[in-house]
Amino acid sequence: MMKRKQSSITAQGIAAIRAVESSKKPEQRICYDPLARLLVNPVFYTLAKLFAGYGEWRAPGTSGFIVARTRSIDDYLQTCLDNGISQLVILGAGLDSRAYRFEQLRERGKVFEVDHPATQQEKRKILSRIFKEWPKHVIFVPIDFNEESLEKLHSFGYDRQRKTLFIWEGVTYYLTADAVNRTLEFIIRESSEGSTIIFDYVYTSALMAAHKRGEIARMQRYGRFTGEPLTFGIEEGKVSEFLGERGYIGIENVTGEDLKRRYFTGINQNRPIAPIYAIAHATVSSSK
Repeated sequence: MMKRKQSSITAQGIAAIRAVESSKKPEQRICYDPLARLLVNPVFYTLAKLFAGYGEWRAPGTSGFIVARTRSIDDYLQTCLDNGISQLVILGAGLDSRAYRFEQLRERGKVFEVDHPATQQEKRKILSRIFKEWPKHVIFVPIDFNEESLEKLHSFGYDRQRKTLFIWEGVTYYLTADAVNRTLEFIIRESSEGSTIIFDYVYTSALMAAHKRGEIARMQRYGRFTGEPLTFGIEEGKVSEFLGERGYIGIENVTGEDLKRRYFTGINQNRPIAPIYAIAHATVSSSK
């Protein structure tokens, strides 16, 4: 688990990749997050720019997946807003900026950013410098996913009767299987019909492979120092069964190949995307 007094190193790295991508010309970028550059530590941003080529050589397509993941989840959030959600819960929010980028969220209801207290403390400092007034629609909920329950949301004003989207981006990799199950069970039990979840995951085979991809081997090797080891995966082709057994319906799986077809066009058509990750979204049934 993440070290208790340490803000997430992974959150900084991911935000730096978003910031670098967002600095590109409109026709070159896959995702656009204009706040990422303000949220990320300048050192991480500089390193991300300097070592982008080396990182791509060591783990081809990893940054491609990260920026496509951001774009895909942004698109899904917009679809959910158009379909009437009135509450957003961002699990393991890190340096996510969606609460501040999507104007409809300001107008419609509450956004709960759920994350480790250390990461939230650093983020609040940064946001206080960016915004003159604290965004009233955003509520920070400090939780250690491996030790605490999402029941804590209720004491911060979460309304189980509201149609809700749960975004769980770049998080499941670092949790125990029990922590993942507890989260999925909470959403089924404590959200209204038509509520949805979207999350990304790594294939179990990639974690267990004898010869692992560069980023997997590196993160497993340094996990004891960062406090963020890779531990959880879902086998390729099994996510529908996995979620179905836990009561979800309307399950859709988006693979790296799907993301490449959807977003990597024109100047980006030859840009690689890592083949060991996927994104799933699913709906809470009325007969839960």
